[in-house]
Amino acid sequence: MKNSHPIALTIAGSDSGAGAGVQADLKTFAAFGVYGISTLTAITSQNTLGVQEVLELPTQIIRTQLDALTTDFNINAIKIGMLSSTPIIEAVVSKIKEHKLKNLIIDPVMVAKGGDHLLRQDAVNSLSTSLLPLALVVTPNAHEAEVLTRRKITNLDDARYAARAIHDLGARNVVIKGGHFGENATDLLFDGADFSQFTSPRVITKSTHGTGCTLSSAIASGIALEKSVYDSVSIAKSYVYNAILNAVPIGHGHGPLNHFYHHKNQNVKIAHKASTIG
Repeated sequence: MKNSHPIALTIAGSDSGAGAGVQADLKTFAAFGVYGISTLTAITSQNTLGVQEVLELPTQIIRTQLDALTTDFNINAIKIGMLSSTPIIEAVVSKIKEHKLKNLIIDPVMVAKGGDHLLRQDAVNSLSTSLLPLALVVTPNAHEAEVLTRRKITNLDDARYAARAIHDLGARNVVIKGGHFGENATDLLFDGADFSQFTSPRVITKSTHGTGCTLSSAIASGIALEKSVYDSVSIAKSYVYNAILNAVPIGHGHGPLNHFYHHKNQNVKIAHKASTIG
């Protein structure tokens, strides 16, 4: 049955500071006019200065959240963020298969902005072998791509290698985020055949908490709105750039993006250049 309104699900951890995690995802869905629903996997005590504590939720409540949502909503796209342990990954994967869920946008969250680890080391293999093969799009940053490929990423050539290697793990499309290397912020999309680059100027600011969560949930919003992967990544890149550019300082550390910048600023700046490389 087709929805009268697009619906996107986020499966991720809660950020008490509301800059990242489920809170950032729901803000992003709302900004795109997509109805957001959520499955919590963990609760964190954190603010703009860092993560103080993480409580993983029992896998049973994660399973029943997914059961409850899938029996009532026709879900158009799913963003998956923080799955901190092998049992949680296995619980989510089992429900994805049981309910035949599609259009997974996976942000392989491993480390918070302040350096706190959010994925156990022994869960990396489960992430690579069980979850990534289900992905329509996976969106690692340079560090996460290094962990998945065991190769250092310092430039676009390294990113191309990593994108191919992660595609070989089973993900249909790979976006290597360029926020941690290069003069400009160039995100690289690989669809198994062609590379596409999305470049925006690098914004000098501390308001970058939740950038990865926001990008992946913006891509999921595009997919929920029945846009192509390329168009969804392109629109998400523009959205994140403008959300950073229009952010206002909040907190004493790495502050959040301005997810609703367009409500006050109708004159959106040119966000990025896109190009496709065969």
